[in-house]
Amino acid sequence: MPESSIPDDVWEKFVRDSERDIRASAPKEPSARARMVTERLRAMDEAQAARAGGGGKRRWGTKNAPVPLARPEGWRTGPPVQDIGGTSRRRRVWSAVGVVVAVALAVVAVNPSAALSWLPGGFGEGSGASDGAQSASGTPLAPETARPGTAPPAAPTDVPTRDKPFAGSPAARWESGADAIRLPVAKPVNGVPAARMAAALKGTKDFLVAANLDPAVLEGARPEKALALVDPAQRDYLAELNAGLRKPTADNDPVGTITRFDPDEIEVVSEARVRGHMTVEAGDGSPGTAVIKADYTFVYPVARAGGGDEVTRTVVRRSIEVEAVDPARFRAAEGHIRIVSTRSEISNDDCRDGDGVIRPQFLADRQNGAGTSGEARDPYDRSRELTGARDDDECGVVTRL
Repeated sequence: MPESSIPDDVWEKFVRDSERDIRASAPKEPSARARMVTERLRAMDEAQAARAGGGGKRRWGTKNAPVPLARPEGWRTGPPVQDIGGTSRRRRVWSAVGVVVAVALAVVAVNPSAALSWLPGGFGEGSGASDGAQSASGTPLAPETARPGTAPPAAPTDVPTRDKPFAGSPAARWESGADAIRLPVAKPVNGVPAARMAAALKGTKDFLVAANLDPAVLEGARPEKALALVDPAQRDYLAELNAGLRKPTADNDPVGTITRFDPDEIEVVSEARVRGHMTVEAGDGSPGTAVIKADYTFVYPVARAGGGDEVTRTVVRRSIEVEAVDPARFRAAEGHIRIVSTRSEISNDDCRDGDGVIRPQFLADRQNGAGTSGEARDPYDRSRELTGARDDDECGVVTRL
C-alpha cells in the first residue's frame, strides 16, 4: 500500500472534527424533566378536550394563498420566516429571570420596599407616545397610538400583593384585558377595501385576546379560538403550532406565540394589564395588499399555586403582523387572518426552552438559581423596537417587574 501523503497533524485534526460532528448529530434521549413536561401537557390537553365534549379532528380548508408564505416567526429557536417584503429574519428572544442578587434577597425579606428601591431603573409609569414624560400619578394613561419615545420613569417602589398585584409597576396605570386593544379606524389601504380592513383588524385583536388573555389558555388549555382564526391555507404554520402544543421542544415551543402557565405551579391572580397599539400600512407586494402591525405588552401578576403570599409578575411583549388583501384580486378565507410575522419577549421566565409553558421565578428561585449572563433589559421599555434578531442561549436580567 502506498504511503499516505497527508501530514500527521492534518489527519489528527480530521479525526477530531469527525468525532465531534458524529457526537453532535447523534440523537439525544429527552431528559426526565422534558418527558414529564410533555406528559403533563398531554394530560392537560386531553382533560380540556374531555370538558369540551370533543374528540373529533378538525379539518382545514385548502383555499389558495394570495402570496407565498412560510410560517411566521414567534418560536424560541425556529427557522427563519419569509416576510411579506421578501426579507428573511428571526425574532430576538428575551427571557429574563431575576432582578436582584443573593445579598439583596435577604434584605427583601426584612424590608421589601427599601430593597426594591435599589433596582436599576426603579418602577415607572408612562402613557401614549410620551410615556417617559408622564408623572407617576395614579391617573389612567391615555391610549397608546404610537411607539413611546422613552421608557416609563421611576415610580414608588411598592411591593405587589394579592390585593394590589400591580403595585410598583408601570402597568398600575394601564388598562385591563381586551378593552386595552383598540382598533384604528378602518379605511381603504393600497386597494384593500375598508370592509376587508375592518375584518382583518378585528381578527388580529381576536387572535391576540385568544392567545394571551383567555383564562383557560393561561391555565394551560389548548388555544382553540386562536387556532381557528388562522387562515387554513397556512397549513405548515398550523401543523407546526399544533405539534408544539402537543409536544413542545426547544426548537418548537408554542410560548413564542401563546401565553400559558402550568396551573399546578402558577396561579394568575388578576386580569392582565395591557398596553400597545395597532397600525396599518400598504403591503410591499402588488396593489391589493396591506399589513396590520400590532405591538402589545401583557403584564401578568402571578403567585405560586396553592395560596402562596408572594406575588411577582411576568411581562410578555408580542409583535404580530397580519396581511389583509383585496378579495377582488386574491383569494382569502373569510373570517380568518393570515399571520406573516410574530416576535416576542418574555421577562421573568426560567429561560429553559421546550416546556410549552412560562415558568415565572420567585425570590427563592432566583436565590437558588445559577444566575444569568445576558445584558439587562427593562421589560416596560416600549420605546425600543422588538427586533427579529436571534440570540441563542442568552438569558438576560430584567431591571424591574
